[in-house]
Amino acid sequence: MPTLVPLETALAHLRAVGAGEDALITGYLEAAEEAAVDYLNRKLFATPEALHDAVTAGTAGEDPLVISPVVRSAILLTLGSLYTNREDVVVGVTVAELPLGAKSLLRPKRRSPGL
Repeated sequence: MPTLVPLETALAHLRAVGAGEDALITGYLEAAEEAAVDYLNRKLFATPEALHDAVTAGTAGEDPLVISPVVRSAILLTLGSLYTNREDVVVGVTVAELPLGAKSLLRPKRRSPGL
């Protein structure tokens, strides 16, 4: 899947300094993008031109979407969570899901699966 959010944007969001974790962050970014695509149940494209090319090639899928600031923000929120919480469990801290988390941002653009 082509990158929807540039690595430089992801690094700035995470306030990551240096290139030591670029490969790790790239993996998390790819996972965050895939999670957004899976949740939305539609293909995402980085630019209108990329969408046009996919439509022309017949690979755009049903109800494709060009990434918007809301979708980009949801991807970055998911990336931040993956980067900060690197294990399945957290010990010794209180955790609460933010009310305006990634799913809240993506929900209005979600295409519900049909019957």
